[in-house]
Amino acid sequence: MSVLDRSALVDSPLADLHAIASELSIDGYRRLRREELIDAIIKKQGGDPAVGRTEQADEEPTPTTRRRRSRRGGRGAAEAGDESEEATADGDQEEAEEAPKPRRSRSRARKPEAEETTKEEETAKEEETAEVADAEEKPARSRRGRAKASEDRPESTDADEETVEGTVEVLANGSGFVRLGGSPDGDVYISSAQVKRCELVSGDTVTGPKRAPRRSERYPSMIRIETINGRPASEQADTVRFDDLPATLPAQLIDLAGGDAALKAVQALAPFGRGSRVTIAGESRTGKSELLRAIAGALAGQDGLTVSVALAGVRPEEIGEWSAGGDPQLPAPAGAVSLAASEDARVSALEPVVDQARRLAARGTHAVVLIDTLDGLSAHAARKLMASARSITDGGSLTIVATAAQPVGGETTVIALDLAAAAAGRFPALDALGSGTLHPERLVGETAAKKIVRDRARALKD
Repeated sequence: MSVLDRSALVDSPLADLHAIASELSIDGYRRLRREELIDAIIKKQGGDPAVGRTEQADEEPTPTTRRRRSRRGGRGAAEAGDESEEATADGDQEEAEEAPKPRRSRSRARKPEAEETTKEEETAKEEETAEVADAEEKPARSRRGRAKASEDRPESTDADEETVEGTVEVLANGSGFVRLGGSPDGDVYISSAQVKRCELVSGDTVTGPKRAPRRSERYPSMIRIETINGRPASEQADTVRFDDLPATLPAQLIDLAGGDAALKAVQALAPFGRGSRVTIAGESRTGKSELLRAIAGALAGQDGLTVSVALAGVRPEEIGEWSAGGDPQLPAPAGAVSLAASEDARVSALEPVVDQARRLAARGTHAVVLIDTLDGLSAHAARKLMASARSITDGGSLTIVATAAQPVGGETTVIALDLAAAAAGRFPALDALGSGTLHPERLVGETAAKKIVRDRARALKD
């Protein structure tokens, strides 16, 4: 390359100066202003950058173009004699404004100025295109990564969908499983979103297709819930509050089958049915908890009944007796706190169990909740729990059997125990006068109801 003097470089377009600087391997030439770039080229060629500056200063100003960066796209003010500033490599849009030029040089300067502007715009456009392409490369790589990850995951198809049916068990974290009755590894997972959307509770019977477990999953998952308790899932939303559902007095007897003498005595003197509010009332050591466990054992194996147990304020040993390890025939407690728990803790243990039973009853299920004990609760809290029991007209029912020192009020059946009889070793220690059922004829018929009246009258004479 021949050595260029300052005057030739001054008359050259900026694009040509960049090309010369590139051939001379000048570092960072794009960041230099035009004057600094000319000095760098002259110095790289072995010349003196100071030579020619005085002569250039005395000459008339040549046509120049001043370019300013503007994030808002505004125009920069142009002044005569100003040198143009180089466009930066960040791809920002720039605009040029022509500076005032002497009349005698306008015709000659117009062509090189247009050429210079065109070349600079092309250079800036190429740099902007390169930066845009680089900026788009990262999200493109991310999209390709996600696409590849989705390809690695097997997609469920209609051929892979297998319809299953089982009983729902809702976990504490809101998710659940469909228990199919076989190996636990064969149970089907239900997401918390599905549980919430379908308002599932433990004990619901659901059907729907499942899919095979994906990578890092242990269990197959439900794709969707199609039916709940034999009805379409779309019809399961509760449109009426439970407390607003019409209720009627119990009319279907709960049979306490078995050879237990205490159960026979209860059946004879104080029968109860589906939807009854039952209180086993008696002082301490009259056998309330023993009778409640006997009732639980009689109900646990009956078809058509969903039995739940809640313990609040019992002795620590009694919690173990209710657990599956203590007696396999008894249902495991759904909630349990000992007598050391506060009233708030006891209410917190009882309310979820009763609330779940309310939901089941609203959907047509016959649920039974056994509570030991209501002692230690305020009168209002105890009545609120007992008031949930009812027989829904043309629907399900919720039966609550609870132990307490005294009846809380509003019961349909009271099973009273006598401390003197229990102390004398007479079991069952039923108090015939204190025990009774509201409208027993609806449960056992007119004849049996009259017999109950005669037995109570006989007990009064004795």
